[in-house]
Amino acid sequence: MKYILVSGGVVSGVGKGIIASSTGLLLKTMGLTVTMVKIDPYINIDAGTMAPAEHGEVFVLDDGGEVDLDLGNYERYLNITLTREHNITTGKMYQHVIQAERRGDYLGKTVQIVPDLVNAIVDWIVRVARIPVDETQQTPDVCVIELGGTAGDMENAPFLEALRRLRRKVGRDNFLHLLVTLVPRIMNDEQKTKPTQAAMRAVLSTGLKPDLIACRCEVRLEKSTIDKVAASCDVEPADIIAVHNVKSTYYVPALLEEQGLLGSLSKPLQLNLLAITPEQALKGANMWKDWKTLTTPTSDISETVTIALVGKYTGFMDSYISVLKSLEHSVMALKRKLHLTIVEASHLEEAILVTSEQDYHQAWKKLHEADGILVPGGFGERGVEGMILAAQWARENKTPYLGVCLGMQIAVMEFARHMCNIPGANSLEFSQDCPDPVIIFMPEIDATNMGGTMRLGSRPTIYQKGSEWSKLRGFYDGKEVISERHRHRYEVNPKYIERLTNAGLQFVGRDEQGDRMEIIELKDHPWYVGVQFHPEYLSRVLKPSKPYLGFVSSAINHQKKL
Repeated sequence: MKYILVSGGVVSGVGKGIIASSTGLLLKTMGLTVTMVKIDPYINIDAGTMAPAEHGEVFVLDDGGEVDLDLGNYERYLNITLTREHNITTGKMYQHVIQAERRGDYLGKTVQIVPDLVNAIVDWIVRVARIPVDETQQTPDVCVIELGGTAGDMENAPFLEALRRLRRKVGRDNFLHLLVTLVPRIMNDEQKTKPTQAAMRAVLSTGLKPDLIACRCEVRLEKSTIDKVAASCDVEPADIIAVHNVKSTYYVPALLEEQGLLGSLSKPLQLNLLAITPEQALKGANMWKDWKTLTTPTSDISETVTIALVGKYTGFMDSYISVLKSLEHSVMALKRKLHLTIVEASHLEEAILVTSEQDYHQAWKKLHEADGILVPGGFGERGVEGMILAAQWARENKTPYLGVCLGMQIAVMEFARHMCNIPGANSLEFSQDCPDPVIIFMPEIDATNMGGTMRLGSRPTIYQKGSEWSKLRGFYDGKEVISERHRHRYEVNPKYIERLTNAGLQFVGRDEQGDRMEIIELKDHPWYVGVQFHPEYLSRVLKPSKPYLGFVSSAINHQKKL
């Protein structure tokens, strides 16, 4: 097993996740099997209870793990399926060690951060690195480890010591450290190397020595800057990877390839000695060819499609990162440019005076001009009435609509109010005493403990008899059973299904028992689809999510008819 550590110094948020994902992708182009591990030094057991407006999206895995959004990047870039154990947190490791102590595994000795917690981290990484993550079910050849935060963070100390011990345990030929640093520009566009020098000193103080340095800068690094970094950080100029800003993060793998990253990895890790079959090498080469064909910017794509995202976390768009990526994957596959307009849901609500008149009219202008309207998932009452207005507009004006999780529940509430004459239709999430709760709390869900208690992970959806007309089903190649990832606590109230169906809302997809509503559609609409699951979690660069692909395709067709 080869290990590649990607860490940062002094400044966080400089693109470690994209660089780690791109590194893994390039290794796969060689025909290698690659896995990824993300270390987050916060005390939370997982990301499940963290607010999206603060931490960004909570990404959900097949096994129901609620993890850091970087694992979404790993899966999208490498087309792999990770587990909850591939995301390590301080809280998770302390819990692991404390449970072992309670069982008596330490035979009565004093349990300490060093060596006990540190050794537990090493053992965890070594064990998880061997879990198969793709369709070959082979043990990975390489494990890329991304360490969140920076080297100087107090909470990172146990992990840095564990990684130092891991390097010692596996040997230098099997461990490589890539340090990501920032090279800012100041007056006269001078590129400053002091943050990189400080980062190197901080890392060296932990006992680790970076083998490669990836310098992030707005523009291409000057030769004098590279030489200065090399001299001050005791590395060769060839060991410095210059990563300047590009129009899309999908271009980063090609940029790293141009910088010779594979050569810089291959020699110290002796990757040429790994057994790669001709079939594996050909598969990797074909994947790389497809990636570059799809992501390389071309001047002949001029047509755009306008999608209005009506949400409630619009001040921090990392909250919707998988949604945005799914839209990007779809427009790339359909040879279009994405024009995404962000609509703060509450700005559509004139009556409750939550916004200015200018914001109100601007929000509605965006909605009217959109080729398609998307209402994503979310929690809480704020902005819900605005989302309902957006769903009503899309339904009445035959504008393609995709509702995801909460967005599907919004569509059900809107339809119940205006097509079933149930003006009090609401969700128990927003009104505990509403007269007609068409959306209810799922009976098996823990209402007290918040972490890891939702309906989570990959679950099957069964297309119902007579649903062959379904537009969405066509994008799933007419399959009767599909599998998508879930994250929700509320569901459509079964008591209202017959009334809603009789009025024209079709529940074409249900769970295995037929009691839980998974997919809604309208027959007499170009594309009015709601899904209780989160299809964005399975969208890949080379394999776009089916609901998003169908939605964007319909939006393009709608645009042509205007």
